[in-house]
Amino acid sequence: MSGEAMLLDAARIVAERRVAYGNPATSMAAVAARWSITLGRPVSPATVVLCLIDLKLARLAHDPAHADSITDLAGYAAVLREVVTQHQQERI
Repeated sequence: MSGEAMLLDAARIVAERRVAYGNPATSMAAVAARWSITLGRPVSPATVVLCLIDLKLARLAHDPAHADSITDLAGYAAVLREVVTQHQQERI
């Protein structure tokens, strides 16, 4: 699969998850609220996405050719962009 095809696949998956789970920024904010309770300290939605990216990187360290993890990594990068953009818009 080419890099372009992988990015298109990641975009498709993000779109499917948006239908299933709602806006990614809202979803990551909900996870952040739960993790904040679990960890006993504030966790931001961006931190949630960065931790999920780190999970994928750890898995890729074990198997750098694992296509699903590479695609998920690209998808999480797109989600991070949405989370950061929404946060910036809320601050204005």
